[in-house]
Amino acid sequence: MEDLSLKDDLVEENGLYTEDGTIDIHKKPANKKATGNWKACRFILGNECCERLAYYGMSTNLVNYLKERFGQGNATAANNVTTWSGTCYLTPLLGAFLADAYFGRYWTIASFSCIYVIGMALLTFSAIAPGLKPSCDANGCHPTSGQTAACFIALYLIALGTGGIKPCVSSFGADQFDENDETERKKKSSFFNWFYFSINIGALIASSVLVWIQMNVGWGWGFGVPAIAMVIAIIFFFIGSQWYRLQIPGGSPLTRICQVIVATFKKHGLRVPDDKSLLYETSDAESNIKGSRKLEHTDELKCFDKAAVETESDRIKNVPDPWSLCTVTQVEEFKSVIRLLPVWASLIAFATVYSQMGTMFVLQGNTMDQHIGPKFKIPSASLSLFDTLSVIFWAPVYDRFIVPFARKYTGHEHGFTQLQRIGIGLIISIISMIVAGILEVIRLDIVRKNNYYDLETIPMSIFWQVPQYFLVGAAEVFTNIGQMEFFYGQAPDAMRSLCSALSLTTNALGSYVSTLLVTIVTKVTTRNGSLGWIPDNMNRGHLDYFYWLLTFLSVINFIVYLWIAKRYTYKKVTHLK
Repeated sequence: MEDLSLKDDLVEENGLYTEDGTIDIHKKPANKKATGNWKACRFILGNECCERLAYYGMSTNLVNYLKERFGQGNATAANNVTTWSGTCYLTPLLGAFLADAYFGRYWTIASFSCIYVIGMALLTFSAIAPGLKPSCDANGCHPTSGQTAACFIALYLIALGTGGIKPCVSSFGADQFDENDETERKKKSSFFNWFYFSINIGALIASSVLVWIQMNVGWGWGFGVPAIAMVIAIIFFFIGSQWYRLQIPGGSPLTRICQVIVATFKKHGLRVPDDKSLLYETSDAESNIKGSRKLEHTDELKCFDKAAVETESDRIKNVPDPWSLCTVTQVEEFKSVIRLLPVWASLIAFATVYSQMGTMFVLQGNTMDQHIGPKFKIPSASLSLFDTLSVIFWAPVYDRFIVPFARKYTGHEHGFTQLQRIGIGLIISIISMIVAGILEVIRLDIVRKNNYYDLETIPMSIFWQVPQYFLVGAAEVFTNIGQMEFFYGQAPDAMRSLCSALSLTTNALGSYVSTLLVTIVTKVTTRNGSLGWIPDNMNRGHLDYFYWLLTFLSVINFIVYLWIAKRYTYKKVTHLK
């Protein structure tokens, strides 16, 4: 009886702690009742809302800031913004590597947030401080090379700072729910919806209030408020520290990947046994990779299975050389990343379309009537507000109506698979480009018929742009949230930050592709003295042709995506018995 009582006590004690290896801020096993769940996520969501308010408050109208204060033309300003924006989605690779390998997500977010604040403060000073602020007169502004350098140093400090936040914060929030607990696992799926909702609340304030402040009050207040928001974001984050669950860093994921490649090369002449149970794996119930569950063998990419073939020389060694023999889990971890790459590549076109909201949509809106009534004038960049409202509208509609309706026909728990959800978003993004192109055809037709070529704005309401923004927002709900869930769910446990960063690089490459397309189009279409598709006077250009080009590329990309999605194999986790 005493033994049974002791066993019951042990079971009860074990139930107090998470089963996914997470620890609390004091490096002790995470107590289920005292840590994690929504009590921790409220601080993470608050942090994300304020951080996104800061980011979008600074970036949404950046193209107009560069034109107004630094005298840059349409194409130059658009390229500078897309290049910087692309870098903001490339630096997460560094932040994610440091998080997964050494510091963990908590300390990576904390340290990079400080860099972020320094960048925001410098940008604010560059807009108000004598010596840093360009001098302006009736003929425009006259920035010095030093003032331009200060502005871009600030921007790229922000890009570095966001690199430690973007890939970690969504994964850090999802870490607050134990995957081995059925109740908590269900809550995790809804976390991503609330996470994206909090992003768009911040974006909503940024694209409405902050853009108006920048255009009507001044750039000092316009950048100062986002800087303050970022300070508040850090305060939110640290207040929740005692309730957080922290994943232990699993060591360098790049080292493990290299070990699989080297071991495969060393054993290139060996034959993989037909019985896959003969491949090397630890006898322990848990994986030998910190913070990672064991993965089942899959039949794809069989050539890398050679890294797990155990030879006589491997058996002689007490401790296997990881550069000669890898576990099945380590090999499958590498395979999981390889399988993600084709899906990742097919999402670059969507990111290219999405990047138009901060560049071509704004430039198109600049040529249209921005008045609401006789006195109030809405900045063209503020129309991204309708993208945000679209997300806020479609996210709950998707969760409450579309999923139950689709479930009746597909039988899938979530209505659609993650890849199907992404694909629907790609279709909507194509429609958004068609709508934007049609609007530009109509706008240019009005210009031609009424000889409005030299008017700064034509008598056509900017609110005709609302449908294209609304469609991009709907596409986001399907593609971006689906992509976020897909890369988190299909990533190896110890590489989730890195795979989240990999997902974000689609936005970087989308921005770079947009920059490249604008550069090529400008160079090709301005030959022989022609004004080209995207001149400084948009009334004499052909922005509609650029939208048709993006539509064509998106259609080709969607066909490729269908082929990739149909052949994708989901990862298989070994469940402990």
